Amino acid sequence: MNMEGMDHSSSPHSTTSMSMVFTNDHSTPLYSSQWTPTSTGSYAGTCLFLIVLGFMYRLLQAYRHILELKWHDKAVRRRYVVIAGETAEQRERQLGFSDAEKSEEATLTTRGVEDRVRVLRSSRRGIETQPWRFSTDLPRACVYVVQAGVGYLLMLAVMTMNIGYFLSVLAGLFVGEISCGRYAALDDGHH
Repeated sequence: MNMEGMDHSSSPHSTTSMSMVFTNDHSTPLYSSQWTPTSTGSYAGTCLFLIVLGFMYRLLQAYRHILELKWHDKAVRRRYVVIAGETAEQRERQLGFSDAEKSEEATLTTRGVEDRVRVLRSSRRGIETQPWRFSTDLPRACVYVVQAGVGYLLMLAVMTMNIGYFLSVLAGLFVGEISCGRYAALDDGHH
């Protein structure tokens, strides 16, 4: 088959020319043809927007991590252990709780019957599977969708292959990590 004589303009697989190298063109569109910088100032403004967007992405990661810790602590506070005439230390040792985990005695009243219970509080040994709760899972899903949306916008900016946009995204992530990274640090239990 001779490929030289074929007309590629009517081919369903014909594509427009796409740059596969970085460029520093100051008129590279971002997200739509309406957002095309026309001057050096508007290009700098677009780069500044990407820096802020990168910062927001890291901020959302930290915020989500903090929410996860709060939701975990709230779920752990719902756990009770009934005391059967033994001391708190004996019960905690029997259940295998470490010194980092705390408990306190309380009285639980259910239908007029009082039980002495021990409320167990864990120091975040890991997030176990919790039952579905509207008050937890709806906000978790909303924060995740916003975080994913910002991440995809950053990805699209990088895919323009504009070096200024690429460096702006990296700068935003760097500033976000410097300011918010400690709030999203993974707890590996080695403190």
